[in-house]
Amino acid sequence: MTPESTKKDEVAAAYDRWSVVYDGNENPTRDLDAVVLRRQTFPLASRDVLEVGCGTGKNTAWLAEHARSVTAMDFSEGMLAQARQRVSAAHVRYVQHDVREAWPLADGAVDLVVGNLVLEHVEALEGVFKEAFRVLRPGGEYYLCELHPFRQILGKQARFTSPETGETVLVQAYVHDVSEYVQAALEAGFRIVGLEEWRDGEGKGEVPRLLALRCRREG
Repeated sequence: MTPESTKKDEVAAAYDRWSVVYDGNENPTRDLDAVVLRRQTFPLASRDVLEVGCGTGKNTAWLAEHARSVTAMDFSEGMLAQARQRVSAAHVRYVQHDVREAWPLADGAVDLVVGNLVLEHVEALEGVFKEAFRVLRPGGEYYLCELHPFRQILGKQARFTSPETGETVLVQAYVHDVSEYVQAALEAGFRIVGLEEWRDGEGKGEVPRLLALRCRREG
């Protein structure tokens, strides 16, 4: 087993453990992420959507209400089990898969790729952006929302309290500058059509909690 595959297993195992209490735990990052997604202006009606890192389905339910189809992808079996309980519909398909590997979709399969709170666990961003570009149809968009790197620099990362032991579990994470997200998008062929920084409050005196980026695949 390679070091890289060990990391994959560690992250997936952590989310499997977290899945049992994920929805019930206090989590301002998760909650603000849901608000931010619902404020986006990209069209969903009659669109096929790939959700990368669907987790327990917190956003899958909303996407399913508006889109023609949703492919909800996650590599945590525990998270997917929770999502399936939350959203069960004929136009929603669940796929267990690691975002760092080639995605199990054909070229030009979807109109929108949505990824939330995933890329802090990915060391090399380039492959993810290239796969998003590949599976999108011309005119489609890749929307991502991530823990802001400023907060990561301050020591924040995905973490939870183990329901079995009560210990704090830190999930493997990597810090990416804003420029790294932008550069990965440009190198994959995207045009950046939006970049937002979101705080808990309305004032500018606090470090942003989330970074949201919208990237478009032109014709």
